[in-house]
Amino acid sequence: MSHFLSTHPLIAIIGPTASGKTKVAVDLALEINSEIISGDSRQVYRGMGLGTGKDIGEYRAGEKTVPYHLIDIVDAGYKYNIHEFQNDFFKAYHQIIDKNKIPILCGGSGLYVESVTQDFNLTAVPPNRILQKELEGKTLDELAQMLSNLKALHNRSDIETKRRAIRAIEIANYQKEHPEITSQFPQLNTLFIGIDIEREDRRKKITRRLTQRLEEGMLDEVRELLKTVSAEDLIYYGLEYKYLTLHLLGKLTYNEMFEQLEIAIHQFAKRQMTWYRGMERRGININWISSKLSPEEKNRAIIMLMKEQL
Repeated sequence: MSHFLSTHPLIAIIGPTASGKTKVAVDLALEINSEIISGDSRQVYRGMGLGTGKDIGEYRAGEKTVPYHLIDIVDAGYKYNIHEFQNDFFKAYHQIIDKNKIPILCGGSGLYVESVTQDFNLTAVPPNRILQKELEGKTLDELAQMLSNLKALHNRSDIETKRRAIRAIEIANYQKEHPEITSQFPQLNTLFIGIDIEREDRRKKITRRLTQRLEEGMLDEVRELLKTVSAEDLIYYGLEYKYLTLHLLGKLTYNEMFEQLEIAIHQFAKRQMTWYRGMERRGININWISSKLSPEEKNRAIIMLMKEQL
């Protein structure tokens, strides 16, 4: 474990909505005795359980409960931001590391995930086409040497492939030229696990889950929130809170609300996948595992990747 902890390890479980990533994270946390940090931009709000899919019950397995962080930490109506998330994430991260555990980040908010794993301070490093062209002809060993001259190679994944090494050099050069944006946070050695769910399975699960949450009282949840939170603020949170609020205001019928919300969630899942593909184009290695695997098979696959990459 001491080897792991010396490299600032993190396991990031990502995937589109309804892919089952929370269950994967919980099963893994139970297997390796770890804790989970939520990377979801809306699960920070109290009183917004059904609409944000917190699935708190999934953190319990028999008599065991997996500790979780950054869920229910601010009141609904507050405008939580990514600066706060970065600070709160690293507080939780160090609390878990201090217990000799490898933290697990679980979430679908791609910007939140990248904000803590890619060593940037809210400023995405733009591509440098001239530098990329200069580096394309170099070998991986040459690129690794160049990168080691720019920064300490705490994260070996930066030099797994030429594409990753070129992107790492690009970022290091940019940060050297713009020291004002260099992150004050440690660079993490992140193992990215993506939950790969087939599109049709995802669509069916989204519809089934939406129906179930409405049956469990999601409209009552929004009614209760409207007692203390303005309709404008709830609409700001988007998706479930936007469409259910519009229905309760009489602007949409129940059927219109359901149909429009269902479409919006499908579109959201597609945008999530577009973000993850963008992460891969930016040189981030995401290890995709099938949602169809059993929990035991998923755990075995992730633990094997941990041994190889962390």
